[in-house]
Amino acid sequence: MALAASRIVASCTLGIWVFLSLFRGGFWRLRERLTSSRPTADHAVTAIIPARDECELIGRAVASLHAQQTIPPLRVIVADDESTDGTGAASHADLVVRVTPRPPGWKGKVWALSRGMEAEKTNPEFLLLTDADIEHTSPDLLGTLLAKAESGFDLVTVMVQLRCESLAEQLLIPAFVFFFFMLYPPRGVITGKGSAAAAGGCMLIRRETLEQIGGIACIRDALIDDCSLAASVKSHSGRVWMGLSDLPIRSVRSYGGVGGIRAMIARSAFAQLRHSALLLAGTVVAMLLTYIAPPMLLFSGDKLAASLGLSAWVISASLYVPTVRLYRAPLWTAVCLPAIAAFYLIATVESAIRYWSGRGGLWKGRVQDR
Repeated sequence: MALAASRIVASCTLGIWVFLSLFRGGFWRLRERLTSSRPTADHAVTAIIPARDECELIGRAVASLHAQQTIPPLRVIVADDESTDGTGAASHADLVVRVTPRPPGWKGKVWALSRGMEAEKTNPEFLLLTDADIEHTSPDLLGTLLAKAESGFDLVTVMVQLRCESLAEQLLIPAFVFFFFMLYPPRGVITGKGSAAAAGGCMLIRRETLEQIGGIACIRDALIDDCSLAASVKSHSGRVWMGLSDLPIRSVRSYGGVGGIRAMIARSAFAQLRHSALLLAGTVVAMLLTYIAPPMLLFSGDKLAASLGLSAWVISASLYVPTVRLYRAPLWTAVCLPAIAAFYLIATVESAIRYWSGRGGLWKGRVQDR
């Protein structure tokens, strides 16, 4: 019985990785990229940055936006979300909006975005929604985003280069991008045949499109605001482009080691599962079967099961290598994908425990997901 069970598990886990490698939009190839280009016309753009106690980072983010070479020049609004460290004064933005306490039913970041948008009276053609830790390093990046929008997209979003310097970051951060693109293959997002998704660090959206979907208020209660916005755009027949950028755009926020990365995952993982215990249980089983089973099968005592498990492990590591190289992490970390996945699984369970105990979505002292 144990022999048959191990072979069934081995066949399933190998089948999963064969399917992911061949029939998941080639997400692991990282081919959907913005390349440098210029828009064919002038477009008015306003950037909105929600910021809560971001004094150390906000100035760099705003300066990188002011350096964008577009006509007319990019206008930058910082929505100061009840900061206590002088974030607004340190930003040097064109306009700083002091965000009032959020009303019931709103998530903090979305409320701050709404206050920044309401304060903008120039009616720009596009809005650039970005974060206080994002440096748009290339002065041609905004023009490239606009050129992509001109090709028929209502929302253009880029997965920024996350900070990957410490050993903990090199081990764990590339997997965040790998898992995200596995859930939301960029090719499916772009063609509209897959689930809609977006990366919140950089989202360029047509103001007209935002108005058509009911404004930012349509996602007022969304903790995962970026994917919720993309889903709303798609539901109104809008087109979304998502991928990477050959032009440098990066997050400069330090994760503060393993604990900081775990907290980042735990903040929103259970919200991604729609607060469903059933989906959580399914995720646990799927993660165990997909990632943990391959190395464990090596100790099953059955040569066939061990061979199938090893094959699955080799395929998973091979698919992970392009993301590891993208982040210039050591290649040996690709082999550690089962252990990395176990870490993410533990953080996901912790996310559910935090939610059930009334501490969900904790960010800078604010509980957002009860």
